[in-house]
Amino acid sequence: MCELFGVTSDRKVCVNDYLKMFFKHSIEHHNGWGLALLDNMGVAIEKEPVRALDSQYLKNRLTGNIETSICMAHIRKATIGDVSFNNTHPFSRIDQSGRRWVFVHNGTIFESDPLSRYLYEQEGTTDSERILLYIIDRVNRDIERKCDNKAKCELIDDIVREISSGNKVNFLLYDGTLLYVHKNEPGTLYKRQADNTIYFSTHPLDEFGWEEVEQNQLSVYRSGKLIYTGRKHDNTYHHDDARMKLIYLDHAML
Repeated sequence: MCELFGVTSDRKVCVNDYLKMFFKHSIEHHNGWGLALLDNMGVAIEKEPVRALDSQYLKNRLTGNIETSICMAHIRKATIGDVSFNNTHPFSRIDQSGRRWVFVHNGTIFESDPLSRYLYEQEGTTDSERILLYIIDRVNRDIERKCDNKAKCELIDDIVREISSGNKVNFLLYDGTLLYVHKNEPGTLYKRQADNTIYFSTHPLDEFGWEEVEQNQLSVYRSGKLIYTGRKHDNTYHHDDARMKLIYLDHAML
């Protein structure tokens, strides 16, 4: 499975140390790395379909200070989709209002009829990209949801409850204003709060007060503050080696 890292804050913070610790986990998650810096100046996404520890570009990038109030990072261990640039997170799309969304996912979609149509529209072949395409379509159907934060939160909450049944749906999603966070497998996403800065990581990156992200419940943040909590659902994901082997075989035959 993949790993996620993210930050939301009311000010710019230096994230080099945490990024260095996070990208060291690419020893096992060697199928690509990505970094999205999402401050007011715009969206900057950098990624390569190579192991983070082998990337000279990333090594050079981390020698200079990276200061940001909102960012996401991802390291990939491929389950669905080959190792390629188009399958490397983060994924990004623009809705009809011109708002850019950015998405990183740790999980696997075993069954979800609403996502199937995007097999023929996506640029890559991952189930993660299909989730983002579905979100954009749902947003585009309702003009009011594009600009109203409460309506957007409710929409993403509806989507989470719909697609998490039987699937692992851990993600960070940014819409230009809000950071949406969700996990439905115990022990697979943590957070650490320091003043008005919140760090997220698949595994704690140091000993300083990490706690699990809420289970089976969407959380939405703006500038380091929790502004919305979704409805609790019962779609807890439990890892099943036999089921994973079957999905590997299915996609190997495509």
